[in-house]
Parts: sequence; structure tokens; C-alpha cells
Amino acid sequence: MTLLDTPATTVGREHPAWLRLKDAVGAFRPLQRKDGALAEGADADEAARLMTAVRDAVRDLAPAFPHDAAYLAALDEDLAAWASGGFAVPDFRASLGAFQPQRDRVDGLRHLVVFPMTTQNGSPDRLLEAVLVDVLWPDFIAALERDAYSNALFVPIRFVDFTGGYDTDSAVLFPETVAMPELIPFTWGAIFADREAARFRRVVAEATAITRLDLPEDAARLLDDQALTERTFVLWDLIHDRTHMRGDLPFDPFMIKQRMPFFLYSLEELRCDLTAFRECVRLVRAEGTDAVTREHAALAQYVILFDRIFRFPLTGSRVRNYDGLGGQLLFAWLHRRGVLHWTDTSLAIEWDRLPDTVVALSDAINELYWASIDRPKTAHWLAAYDLVRSTLTPHPASRWARGLPDEVLVGPPKGWTDQVLDDEFPLSMFYEALGKKLRPTIESTAGITGDTASSAAA
Repeated sequence: MTLLDTPATTVGREHPAWLRLKDAVGAFRPLQRKDGALAEGADADEAARLMTAVRDAVRDLAPAFPHDAAYLAALDEDLAAWASGGFAVPDFRASLGAFQPQRDRVDGLRHLVVFPMTTQNGSPDRLLEAVLVDVLWPDFIAALERDAYSNALFVPIRFVDFTGGYDTDSAVLFPETVAMPELIPFTWGAIFADREAARFRRVVAEATAITRLDLPEDAARLLDDQALTERTFVLWDLIHDRTHMRGDLPFDPFMIKQRMPFFLYSLEELRCDLTAFRECVRLVRAEGTDAVTREHAALAQYVILFDRIFRFPLTGSRVRNYDGLGGQLLFAWLHRRGVLHWTDTSLAIEWDRLPDTVVALSDAINELYWASIDRPKTAHWLAAYDLVRSTLTPHPASRWARGLPDEVLVGPPKGWTDQVLDDEFPLSMFYEALGKKLRPTIESTAGITGDTASSAAA
């Protein structure tokens, strides 16, 4: 039996049991409070009825997912325990521990995922969610992960269908978002490459039209081919994800959980993206790289560049927008070095100089990290700030730019962080003007998938 003939592939968005599950989950979610428990005053009998419908639908679907049998059995037990406990704050550690998608990274393998959870850039509340996903694992990615970029936790996926928390900007499925009273060891992390690719194609098509950027022929292919762009994002994500744990790191690589100035998060995310960029440059230039990998490595450089300089700076609010700041820094770095030009209201890029100039920014961040192994934490913060402001202009009211007063410098790090403005490095005039035209397109990508993007293109 081939993968396309497996029972799971018969469970699509129109499958009756999936529709019953989706409807029951959608009706249950408004009965929950922020922590996932039943809200005060909610109809407990209705909640119990809906939970019975959820469990029945999952049981009906389970035979189609033999590779997830242990998880779906544990899920039923967790759902039953939640209901019998009166829908208190949910604890889904058992079923989360049983869900191990990283063990079967097979291209096209389908999973049914049901958890009470938050969705990053989606719902901040731990509401019940149900998602149908397919694994994206092309042969060239499997070979790269096996031979050069080991990342046993990485699971790229694409949407088949989803409930309300994913009808948003969320493009990740992370175990740490699942409701549980205490963390368990995490063995996987999933990223929706189809959503990344779909919003990239829509936003970059509009951005290049607005800025009149003349795209190279191979870059233009990305805007016309959803599957090609998905595979290219998988390559980017594979290397980015593993980079958080690799390199000369002066701190916990998961510092996002710590209370540091947001520009530190900007540099860490940008470091991982630029590491992916430089590795793609290396793959293109290496003599032994096969044709398929070389093709996707060349395209990944465009994907990283355009997503970073067009979508990131203009997505979300200006309150500690660390991804936005990283995009601003990359744009300004290229502009200051004469590789990117905004002249006569047209954008132009010197493509032959682009790779080495981007790698030079990667070098600068890596040098910062290496040197900071020998620095106190706050001295590292100051050095990082200097790196950013050497290219970007701080807000005129910035206390950091003026120099923090002695009473802050001798105080605890919290005081330093409190002095950082929410928008420490405001958008340039270029981005202010671009945002007025591009933001509606960016906002239109909420809930987009590879299928909806392809349908719209058709």
C-alpha cells in the first residue's frame, strides 16, 4: 500500500466525522475561559454533551490514523478525565507525551491533532483546537537533515483543515502551547510551511508591484508555484530551527522566555535566519551539491530576504516588535552598503553583491555573540544595542541612545529593560510610506493556507 492509499488520506475537510468534530469543538470553545477551564456561568450540561460529540468523532476517525493510535487513545482518556473533573483547568500531558510526529517524517503523512492550547499569533487563550495536517518531507530535505543539518525535532507540515485558533496568523504547532500544569520534555516542533509560503507569495507579489522591484527569473517562479515555495520554506525552517541551539552562544538559546530588551530577541531570530541564508549560499557554491538542493538553496535566499524586508517590518504592532526590527535592520544594512537602492520611487537590488553582504551581517552578529561569552549580561546588552544603532536610528526620546543614568546602570537588569521604549527603533520614512499600501495585503493573509492561495491564484 502506498502512502496515498493509507486510510488517513481519506479523512479530508469534508469527511463527516471531521465535520462533526470541527462543529463540536467550535461550539465548545465559547464555553471556556482563558485558562481553558469551563467559564463561570457556562452551561455544564451543554459542555458535557459537546465533549461526548468530540470524543465520538475522534473515535470514529482514529482507525484512519494507525500511526497515531497511542496518541488518540491517550487523547480520549484526557478528554474523559477533563469532563469527569467538571472541565477544570485542562491537563493534557499524557496525550501530548504520546503524540510523536517526529518519529514518522514521511511526505504526505496525515495527522489528526486535538488539544486545548494557545496558538502563537492566534488565540492567546487555551481553547480546544482540532487540526488536520500533512507532513512535508521531500527527499532532498530528508537527505540534508540526515547528512548535514540534523534536527530530529523538526516537523514541517501543511494545513488540511482547522478550528478557530488557526483561522489567524498562527503558523506553528508547538507542544509548549498545550494545556498542562507543568512542562514535560518536548520532542518535536511543527511549522506550517504552506501558510508561510502562501502569505509570502501574496505579500511579495504586492510589495514588488508597489516598489517596482524587477525580480530575477528564478525568484519570480516563487510567486507562481505554491509547492515550490513550500519546499523552499522547509529548507529555511530546517536550518533556522536548529540554529537556536548551535553556535557561540553567550546565553540560554531560548532567551525568549527571559525578560530581556526586545532587540536581543531581534538579533537572535535574525541570527538564525541569516545562518540559514549563509548555509544556502554555501550549498549553492559547493561543488558536491545536487541539482535539486542547489535549486532550493538559491531560492531560499530570496525567500529569507523578501519575507524579512517586506512582511516582517509591517506585520503586527510596534510594541516590542522584535521580528519587525530584524527586518528593518537587514533592509538598512543592505541600503547603507549600496546593495539595495530606493531611487526615483523604485527599488533595485544588486543581486551579485547580495549574498556576501547578507553574510557580512551574519558575521557581525556572530562576532557579537562570540565576544559576549566573556562579557557580563548587561555589557552584552549594550554591545547588542550598539550593533543595531550603528545601522538603525533610535527614537529621539530613547534613554538608551542618550546613555542610561548611573542609578539604572548599577541597578538590576529589570531596570535596564524598563528603559527600552516599546518602539525603540521606529519605522523609517520608506516603511511608513510602504506600510500605507502594503498593510492591507499583509492583513488579508490571516487564515490563509496553501490550498486557499492556490484557489485564489487559479
